[in-house]
Amino acid sequence: MKVSDAMTPEVQLCTPDDTLKDAAQAMAALGVGLLPVTDNERLVGMISDRDIAIRGIGMGRGPEGRVGDVMTADVKYCYEDQDLDEVSVNMGDIQVRRLPVLNRAKRLVGIIALGDIARVQGGDGTGAALSAISRPGGQHAQV
Repeated sequence: MKVSDAMTPEVQLCTPDDTLKDAAQAMAALGVGLLPVTDNERLVGMISDRDIAIRGIGMGRGPEGRVGDVMTADVKYCYEDQDLDEVSVNMGDIQVRRLPVLNRAKRLVGIIALGDIARVQGGDGTGAALSAISRPGGQHAQV
């Protein structure tokens, strides 16, 4: 099974020039904690609710601060034509619960989350990934 078989294709985006307030409101409206950041249709980062709280508000930036100042620029991603089991293992190895999905032209085409994998595989593969992801440390442990 390929990533494209499980991913969420319609993704809310933000840009580096959007405000932290706009990003937070979009997350709240969608019930998500992470948004891809794009510039001219290219993925340039990800912003999480944690980024907003710690790197934004915690560092003295107000709601009018820019997404580009607090986003995570070192983005891990996968390709839509990759094997889903391989991506699930990779998610565990790098300790993330979701990844942006790119096509081979490196354009954002979706998001894959552990919940998406569980939905299509009936839970197979997600237990090991979740166990690995839940270890202390990982991609989002830095400030």
